[in-house]
Amino acid sequence: LAGVAGAICLGGPGAIFWMWLCGILGMVTKYAEAVLAVRYRVETAQGFLGGPMYVIEKGLGSRWKPMAVCYSLFGLTASFGVGNAAQINAAITSINGISASVFSGSFLWGILFAGIIGSLLFGGAGSIGRTAERLVPFAAAGYILLCFGVLVVRITEIPRAFSQIILGAFCPKAVTGGLLGSGFRALRVGCSRGVFTNEAGMGTAGMAHGGADVEHPAQQGMMGIVEVFLDTIVICTLTALVILTSGVDIPYGVDVGAELTQMAFQSVYGPVSSVFLALSLSLFAVAAVLGWGLYGGRCAQYLFGQKVWKLYAGAQTGMVMAGALLDTGLVWQISEVLNGLMVIPNLITLAVLTPEVVRLTIEYRKSGA
Repeated sequence: LAGVAGAICLGGPGAIFWMWLCGILGMVTKYAEAVLAVRYRVETAQGFLGGPMYVIEKGLGSRWKPMAVCYSLFGLTASFGVGNAAQINAAITSINGISASVFSGSFLWGILFAGIIGSLLFGGAGSIGRTAERLVPFAAAGYILLCFGVLVVRITEIPRAFSQIILGAFCPKAVTGGLLGSGFRALRVGCSRGVFTNEAGMGTAGMAHGGADVEHPAQQGMMGIVEVFLDTIVICTLTALVILTSGVDIPYGVDVGAELTQMAFQSVYGPVSSVFLALSLSLFAVAAVLGWGLYGGRCAQYLFGQKVWKLYAGAQTGMVMAGALLDTGLVWQISEVLNGLMVIPNLITLAVLTPEVVRLTIEYRKSGA
């Protein structure tokens, strides 16, 4: 919700085109990540554990373990930035849009979020899973309905919005009036925010998919494809169309994040929409922080052992407060750097193990499942 708005501001409407392309490629990548996570997962007393670190160590061999350690370090660090601060920052920015005092509002909401998220993180993986599976469908359904309401009212503007996206991808100045640089900026911003929304290529999905109860690894890979489609192609596209059809002024060159999305909804629903949008963002943020809390916790456990969980949960709780008060631009810059660091070892692993992904896919298709 915030990432799409920022992509349009910093890269023009054309950034959405590159986000789509990134999403299509991401479906392939996420499929491979899920397949390999199930193929090379390990079984413990707490259940199955999967993820790039285990894929690297078991799939590539023990001599590659230093790369598995590097990935875990990057993932652990990213869980505090892209997985925590960026999510909380976006939610509280939206909440502050309907709050009179930005600083005090951020501080007080930060305490509330920290209390909720901290209690759930200390509850462990089971608590995280149960909470996320209740929050995400509710938040997604409500947000999609809000988007459709705007697009029904602005239906005549939808063709123009699509033309802005296509034209802006290759000639951004024609759409933004020369307020942005070359088409490369649209490509860079669109791809970076695309990776942020679906996490394809980062390997994080493997930590969740690796624990699935399935008969064949390729079966879980199909879920990875659906995951990216719903996230990037459906929800991100709806957000972009809401912004581009709303008629609100887009401050090109300035990453206003969730505030722009908020203004777009207000153009149709009025001030009351801010409450619903803030609620949606808050639910998504809590679910995202919990999910990333699991990812970061798995990385920490790989590096330091199973007993590190409570120490990690406490650090994540503290980071919620920091994310509430940090500058939006700084949060996104840190998040994009950490995204890139995680992608490098993960994509190397996927490239080397592509033959195994192909073999498992063929095996699954022949089984007629």
